[in-house]
Formats: sequence, C-alpha cells, structure tokens
Amino acid sequence: MKFVDEAKIRVEAGNGGSGCVSFRREKFIPKGGPDGGDGGDGGSVYLVGDVNLNTLVDFRHQRRHRAESGRPGMGRNRTGRSGADEVVAVPLGTRIMDADTGEVIGEILSDGDRLLVAAGGFHGIGNARYKSSTNRTPRQFTPGTPGEQRDLHLELLLLADVGLLGLPNAGKSSLIRALSSARPKVADYPFTTLHPNLGVVSLGPKRSFVIADIPGLIEGAAGGAGLGTRFLKHLSRTRLLLHLVDIAPPDGSQAPADAVRTVAAELAAFDAELSTKERWLVLNKTDLIDEATLAERRTALLHALDWQGPVHAISATSGAGTAALAAALMDRLTVLPHPLRAEPPADAAAAPWHPLG
Repeated sequence: MKFVDEAKIRVEAGNGGSGCVSFRREKFIPKGGPDGGDGGDGGSVYLVGDVNLNTLVDFRHQRRHRAESGRPGMGRNRTGRSGADEVVAVPLGTRIMDADTGEVIGEILSDGDRLLVAAGGFHGIGNARYKSSTNRTPRQFTPGTPGEQRDLHLELLLLADVGLLGLPNAGKSSLIRALSSARPKVADYPFTTLHPNLGVVSLGPKRSFVIADIPGLIEGAAGGAGLGTRFLKHLSRTRLLLHLVDIAPPDGSQAPADAVRTVAAELAAFDAELSTKERWLVLNKTDLIDEATLAERRTALLHALDWQGPVHAISATSGAGTAALAAALMDRLTVLPHPLRAEPPADAAAAPWHPLG
C-alpha cells in the first residue's frame, strides 16, 4: 500500500431539523391547540483512531465526509429523528489542523481516540413549545441551525520509540531488518528507502519497542536536495535517535566524520529542537574491515567529533553487535521520558548522551 502522510479533506456536519407548526385536529375536540414537534439534531463528524491503519492514502480518494441532517418535527408532538454521526477512521499519530487558519485542532494518539471536528446543527423548536396562557395559538417556530463545515489538513507523524538517521546506504534498512520482522527494501544504490518504515523489536515478554527508518539525508536536504527533509517530521515523537555511519565507506565517499556532520547540519536546519534530541552513534558495516582497522577508525572518528555519548559498533548484514544494541536501547527506553507523557517517570535515569555537532 502506498505510504501517504498528508491529506486534505472537507468535513460537513448535518443541519438541525426545523420545528413544526401544527394544530391538533380531531373530531369532537375543538381548539385542540398546538402540537408541532421539535426537529432532530444534525449528525456530527468525528475522527477516530484505528490501530490497523498506517497511512492516509484512503483520503486521496474520498475527500468529503458528511454527516446526516436531522429530520424536521411533525404534528402530534412528534420529534424529528436526529441525523447519524459520521465516524472517520484515521491512523494513530494523526495531527488534525484547520486548513484555513493552521490551528491545531487535536491529535489522535491511541486506538479508539475520538475527536469532534464538526459539530452537528441544533434542532429547531416546534410551535407546541411556544404555547402559554396568553399565546394559545402560537405560530412561531425556529429552523434548525446549520452544521459546521471546515476544511482539514491531516498530517501523519509516526509513533516510534527509536528513529534512524544517516546518509543513504548507511545501512538503516538493513538494521531494521536485523532487529525486527520488518522487511524494507535493501539494495546497493542510494535512496533505496523512499518512505518511512516501522519495525517492532521484541526482546521478551513486555520488553519491546518500535523503531522507525526514514529515507537518508544528503547535503542540501534542507533546501530540497534528494528527498529533502519532508520525512524528518516522523522523528519528532521518538524518544531516542540512532545515527548510523558507514565505518568502511567506499573510495570517493565521505569520510565517517564528514558524514556525521552533514546529517547533523541538515537536522539542525530542519528543526533546532529535533537536533537536540538524545542520539547514539552506531558504526555500521564492521564486517568489511578487520578489528585493528575498526579500532583505529573508531578512535579517529570519536576524536574528530569530540564524541562523549554512547557508541555501538555493529554489522547489520551479519548481525554482529545488533543484539547488544537492542538490549541497550531497551534498558534506556525503560527510564527515558516519553514525549507524549505529561510527566517523566520517577526513576528516569540521567545517563549521559551527546547531541551531534
């Protein structure tokens, strides 16, 4: 299924039904009095979180969502039927904004979350409600009020615990394949990954986390080079970032330190707050060099970056070091505050980390 993370839709709530003007007319009952009933309320439009959805592609085909209008009131004090609500399923992580004003209306973060985006119109009043001792034959009534109508901008921000960063061909897709059951495309050419991928890393009962892989960044991505930075927003809700760097780049490629600086610069140009998120350095493709060369290059890289935070050396292809990386991530995530929580856990650890420079 095609991955779509933005969509524009129009929602229209139902109008309220008008009140009725009616008088009781039965044999042997003269001057029966007013008996016009109220109308029904218009249906509202709700967005509801559905854990089984992971894209907004359906909204490319159905852009208009309308609730049912209320029925008008009738004689014999009969109230009109209220209109049915329109319930629209959206994937978890969807942010809803008013397309005209840019106002954030709300977010859908959990399965079953329900957000009112267009309220139905209020029912009209029938003439039976206007009778009094001084107004015995009222002909007043009120029409139902119109339902709300608005254009919405939907933006999907993936919900993941760990996000992967790196240049194209750094091995991000290979790593997510090694750690989880996700099977993103892997090939030996740049921009193999064209859209974000999610994988669930399971280390045992009640010990799992979600990892997100996004297309690689290149120099000038903030200005639109390559695939640009449109997918970086999917890392905004992660708790921790892994920066993958090819420790054995082919001839003519950027040196590992330059590769790290390039991605860090593009990340800062996109979002200064995102660039300060906790990040770990992961040296990938260690299977291509011997241990002595790895130790030499690792020392040189950490010295060039003045890196003081966590560092892991792995081979996503052979699996070397991936189990230790997953275990370290799980231990850190159990105490790391979640960005969607109001308060951090009481036992949040103050483990050192190092933003990319």
